[in-house]
Amino acid sequence: MSSNNITQRVLSGKSWEEFCDALKEAGKIILRPEAPATELDRAEGWRYLTRLTRLALESKLEFSDPDFPGFYSLSHETAKIGGDNPDNIYHNATIDGNYDYRITGTRGTVPYISWGTKANAYDSDGTMQSTGELDTNTLEINPDGSYEIILSQKPHNRNWLPLKPSSTMVLARQTFPDKKAAVPATMKIERIGGPKQPQPLSAKALDKGLHDAAAFVTGTARTFADLSRDFMAHPNDWVPIEQAYWQKIGGDPNIVYHHMYWKLAEDEAMVLETPVPECFMWNVQLDNWWWESLDYRYLPAHMNNAMAKYNPDGSVRVVFAHRNPGVDNYVSTGGHGSGTLFWRWIRAKSAPEPKISVVKIAALAKG
Repeated sequence: MSSNNITQRVLSGKSWEEFCDALKEAGKIILRPEAPATELDRAEGWRYLTRLTRLALESKLEFSDPDFPGFYSLSHETAKIGGDNPDNIYHNATIDGNYDYRITGTRGTVPYISWGTKANAYDSDGTMQSTGELDTNTLEINPDGSYEIILSQKPHNRNWLPLKPSSTMVLARQTFPDKKAAVPATMKIERIGGPKQPQPLSAKALDKGLHDAAAFVTGTARTFADLSRDFMAHPNDWVPIEQAYWQKIGGDPNIVYHHMYWKLAEDEAMVLETPVPECFMWNVQLDNWWWESLDYRYLPAHMNNAMAKYNPDGSVRVVFAHRNPGVDNYVSTGGHGSGTLFWRWIRAKSAPEPKISVVKIAALAKG
């Protein structure tokens, strides 16, 4: 499209109209026949689109310039994507794999941080392939607690985070077994050798940002709705998917992921039992049908190794139910009758699938 045509699209309002029309069309994903149609699930579905829209505009418009990148978050307490981890702080930045970048900050006391460069294609095919990885197990820290990471295609001899021409995003995860007990790291990103100041907003940048934001909303919502639909064929059971798939959509290569679709009646509970291998951390969470973590600010919506009480043999049992029958390691369904569930083993020697049983809540209360 010529620059004159793009300018006219913005001047006439056509860019905005198409953005709004695309968001309206995305609403059909919420109304898919397999999606739960309870008041809660439907309301959360519409809120999910508003949240994705907020995140999309941050990513594709406000922080879209790879010459002047800045960290924002594509998952946090009030906007969530793809089984977001309640024990994480997420950082995202838009980059161009053909440029070099520098990340600087202070290490803090958070036990684990990973940085990955990604070929982010959530707005097209729902993938986010890794193009380079680095974590705090190999990060070299300065005596004052500061650090510097170089992002480039050319290898660097210290704290190198690889780039490829397809790299478009940095995704960093700070992971806390106990968020209250650790000091988060800080991080800032800048392009090396870039221009000194950004250009004024152009019609081309605005038109592309709105188009890409709408595509992100639709592509992200469709990706996880498709997964929930497929998982529904195996209720209350682990879905056998190769770990390579989770890496393909943005997963941390140091994590083994187990997923399922769960569905419980009001008088039922689901019990997961597993031995605990040597690992940095494990956690488990309930999500709604849209793959959003439940509101962990106010609900016991997840469990991890630091929170759990263990059996004498070192194994653990976690109970998911609509109400607490008076047991240890209880996770609330938050008023949902169905959704998705996510178990992570982080830097683990092995990754067993927890044993699953669905029982009556009354039996647990008695036992």
